[in-house]
Amino acid sequence: MDQMPDQPSKEISETSGGDNDADDLLPIRHLEISDHGKGFVELLGQLSTCPPISDADFSSRFADLSALGDDHVISVIEDLKTGRIVATGSVFVEKKFIHGCGKVAHIEDVVVDAAARGRCLGQRVVRFLAEHARVAGCYKVILDCTSELRGFYEKCGFVEKNVQMAMYFRD
Repeated sequence: MDQMPDQPSKEISETSGGDNDADDLLPIRHLEISDHGKGFVELLGQLSTCPPISDADFSSRFADLSALGDDHVISVIEDLKTGRIVATGSVFVEKKFIHGCGKVAHIEDVVVDAAARGRCLGQRVVRFLAEHARVAGCYKVILDCTSELRGFYEKCGFVEKNVQMAMYFRD
């Protein structure tokens, strides 16, 4: 499979309400195997530790995630002029027993290339992922962020709730 599984709308080019109409036309789509050569991994490195990944390792992980279907979606925005991935985010669906066997979506790994920030691309990615969660029947979508990003996520419709805790098993 050369792209992540479909969801109700594989590409969305809705307007973001931003000032840059050209950015509104950049489609949001699912990750494709060819995105490895378009700077996807390097973009993730602007968010967290992400060393280079071989083509074989990328293909293997891509296949693993593709097998999860709509329960794990990675979205990207490609700058069509440069052929580079300039924004990404992922959402995965957790099936639960509570809430009548409900589902919760988790948004992760949202990052916009430093050179492309301020163009509402991050908001478009987050809205795309939240809409996927809504269509999938999730009763809520949650995410973790730093206090510096609280305002950004509030603009996307999120409210602060509870406290995040973590236990790391390696650096």
